[in-house]
Amino acid sequence: MSTAADVPRFKSPNPMIQSISATKRSTTGTGVKSAMSTNWLGAYGDFITKNNHQVSQIESTLRSLTYIIPGRFRDAEIASESIHSGVQLLSLYHDTLLFRASSKLSQPSLANAPSPHKRYIRFWFLKSPLYRRVAYLLQIVNYVELLIEMAAKRRGERIRWRAVIIIEAIKAFCKLLLLRITKSRPLITPVLPEREPLPEAPTDEESAFQGDDSGYASASGSPQQSSPDGEWTMPRTGMSLPTLPSPGDISSYLLSRVLTADDIKPAAKLVNQLQGSAQVAEILHILSPLAFAVAMARSKNKRKAWTPWVLGLAIELVARQLRDRSLRTTPLEKEEWSRRGWALGWWMMRGAFYENITKSMVEGVRKRMPSLIGGILEDYEYLWENYHFSTSP
Repeated sequence: MSTAADVPRFKSPNPMIQSISATKRSTTGTGVKSAMSTNWLGAYGDFITKNNHQVSQIESTLRSLTYIIPGRFRDAEIASESIHSGVQLLSLYHDTLLFRASSKLSQPSLANAPSPHKRYIRFWFLKSPLYRRVAYLLQIVNYVELLIEMAAKRRGERIRWRAVIIIEAIKAFCKLLLLRITKSRPLITPVLPEREPLPEAPTDEESAFQGDDSGYASASGSPQQSSPDGEWTMPRTGMSLPTLPSPGDISSYLLSRVLTADDIKPAAKLVNQLQGSAQVAEILHILSPLAFAVAMARSKNKRKAWTPWVLGLAIELVARQLRDRSLRTTPLEKEEWSRRGWALGWWMMRGAFYENITKSMVEGVRKRMPSLIGGILEDYEYLWENYHFSTSP
């Protein structure tokens, strides 16, 4: 008969061994979750890349809906602006995915050469990691600035204007930093590479049809395919042959294949370095929105005070007078200053000028419009009257 002493006793596991095992299990679980999230992000990126045209149309539709929803800026202003900001941020993420995909493709042909703006921005985007981070930060702030102002206004006017000044200061700091990174070259907008449509991969049926129609295959046995712009790729050399133009389009066809000075310039030379008064002009242009916001915050009668409006516009006009107007100004710089010239029209929708002059004109136009368009315009009037970033550059 066995006694208690005869029963074998198992020693309890070492506490250190237990902690090591628990650590291994947690590390394994974390690794599995990280791998799953990576797989999900990879699958999502592949989906966006393969369906970039459809995704762009959906983004455009959602963005348009946030503009025309009746009553958008009244009772549900934060909810509607949250949707708009969310769509913009999602589009920014999609732009990043598509840019990575386009970077893996071969260089574009002469017929599809990128514009000077795309070449210049792409150069700095790929060359400088700091430029890339600052440009992303600036773009994100531009997308959420109005939403932050709406949220801050719920807590009072003083908190709202404090938030406005902080946001304008962040934007000015980012722009000055970009000016430093690009070695005193003027800020070209947009600061991020624009989305480029990727060529759609042909389906199996299209590939088989092209292979039967070509009459022969390449040395590897794969059928020949034409690019989306109609160019045909030769099987042995890999070179492409362009399509012939229509008889009535020969002039534009030839002009599209003429090299200009900007086509052969290095990307960094597409914008000149600023010196002297031209550099002062760029700094004044960057600081103008911040100066206007600070002056508005210090004004007692913010809607009808002319001092902030005159100060902000005066800084912009001085910057335009000090800018470089010499023959060395590149076409890309002229295009940027032309865009800034058109942006001066927004000063008619700001501060005292809007309250004393433009507001009555907008109301008169709204009353002559159909009810649907008039309702949407009335919603925008509410936005222009109550929020700084609705008309801020």
